Amino acid sequence: MLPFARTCDAIAATTKKLEKTALVAAYLQSSLQSSPLNEAATAAIFLSGRPFPAYEEATLQVGGALLWRVIGELSGKSEHELTEIYRKHGDAGSVAAEALPNRPESGLALTLTEVQRAFYEIARARGPAAKTLLLRQLLERATPLEAKYIVKIISGDLRIGLKASLVEEAIARAFEAPLGEVKRANMLLGDLGETLRLASAGKLAEARLRLFHPIDFMLASPVESSEDALSYFQNASVEDKYDGIRAQAHVSGGEVRIFSRTRDEITESFPELPIALGGLPKEAILDGEIIAWDSGEAGVQARALPFSTLQQRLGRKKVSAKLLRDVPVAYLVFDVLYVDGELLLDRPLGERARILDDLLAAPRAAVVHQPQAQSSLHFADVHDEDRDKGSLSPVLSAPVAMASSAEDLDELFTAARDRGNEGLMIKDLDSLYTPGRRGKSWLKMKRELATLDVVVTAVEYGHGKRIGVLSDYTFAVWDGERLANIGKAYSGLTDAEIVEMTQWFLAHKISEERLRLEVEPKIVLEVAFNNMMRSTRHESGYALRFPRIVRLRPDKRPEDADTIETVREIYGRQHSLGSIRSDDGG
Repeated sequence: MLPFARTCDAIAATTKKLEKTALVAAYLQSSLQSSPLNEAATAAIFLSGRPFPAYEEATLQVGGALLWRVIGELSGKSEHELTEIYRKHGDAGSVAAEALPNRPESGLALTLTEVQRAFYEIARARGPAAKTLLLRQLLERATPLEAKYIVKIISGDLRIGLKASLVEEAIARAFEAPLGEVKRANMLLGDLGETLRLASAGKLAEARLRLFHPIDFMLASPVESSEDALSYFQNASVEDKYDGIRAQAHVSGGEVRIFSRTRDEITESFPELPIALGGLPKEAILDGEIIAWDSGEAGVQARALPFSTLQQRLGRKKVSAKLLRDVPVAYLVFDVLYVDGELLLDRPLGERARILDDLLAAPRAAVVHQPQAQSSLHFADVHDEDRDKGSLSPVLSAPVAMASSAEDLDELFTAARDRGNEGLMIKDLDSLYTPGRRGKSWLKMKRELATLDVVVTAVEYGHGKRIGVLSDYTFAVWDGERLANIGKAYSGLTDAEIVEMTQWFLAHKISEERLRLEVEPKIVLEVAFNNMMRSTRHESGYALRFPRIVRLRPDKRPEDADTIETVREIYGRQHSLGSIRSDDGG
């Protein structure tokens, strides 16, 4: 473990990508020469910032409070002393390195394999008491430097400027293997350790897709206008941009598992979807969006509903019959990545669309299907037909239009907004599916719902490059004579503005608790957001989705900030687009 920790320190000390890669490659090579292959394989996983291979479902379930408590107990330092150390470094691992006492040499070096074995024991342990004991036993064996990286891996905050992609490059360099083969093997396996084993044996080509392990999603880049979008490609495949949850569905032999963009499994939150997807006649991986869904009444066009409706279904392990009725959902499928043993990532989008059409049109497929080539974006005709059959399914194939001019896109964009959707997804029909990449083959065009002028009420210390500055702002609107918090944002200001505002906030703090300062409510911001939802997290009763700071408003007094009445008006206008219910039934 100590050579690993020293290597991590060396990696953190350089900002140059090539130097980082060279350090990892040299470490992996030396690790293979001095220890079993398992040590190097485990190191590859740890260097990606994970305690376990990506495909595994094991989770440590060790929160920051538990880590903080164990570090405090082992160090004997006070809460105030630990907080001061945290402010200096910005992460719990560095706190452990400075706060924990040096351990006498025991002659028994702590190995990476032992650390990972301890991680598995912690993952299996039930309850904070059992986890605390195991974590304490592990850290008691570690030197402060080893403890630093054990804690960093546990907290998911390695922060040495190293990503999985750089570890892949280091594996390729260490074993003189083609980088493309290393990347593909890791994508299919979801295991950098196993990828390293295959690379060391010259068997990367033997890697096979591990079904029920999510592949990274292909991402879209934002564009400001139709003209901008068509500057990248001419014949565009166009879909509405729905306000839901991107979801990847893995289907095999009637078993269905659904994963979010964060790779979390979310199947339990949407129990009606596996029933429908289980009817697919072939093994498949689908890409799509889970949306709150209003199927409408006879003669009324079906539509997607805003995210605030869908929010009621998130994070639930058990979904009541009432919630299933009150918040119906649909899975809107727009791409296919794998079918019946064949990976389709290297096929162009137009070809994948035809394969998806065939898959969803198969007799056993429990979907409302409409071919991808059509001129308008709506579900009404399909739904009227299926409503008559009484067999409407929560799995839908996404309507697709074609556009070759800015006028076409503008017309489609206006229609999408009129339907209450966020905007458009614009895709190149020749594009391959590139997991985890945000290129110019897929584009998204949307506009913020509105902006609000708000008052800053509290600030928090940042981390990473924002160690030592107050960069996370909680803000409020007026509710009568009081300020009611409505959100929190940390992006939008320049580094210089953040430094300047940090000095102001420190001089105008009202109270301080650990890393959070309540401040005098005098600073006005303009914030933008994508959506507004009902929420019990804030005193206002509302929350903003994806808020970001547009600018400081020194030209405005606190009393000039927006009111709760304005918030209600925006919320009502947003919801009138979809004729929806709020999540508290109002």
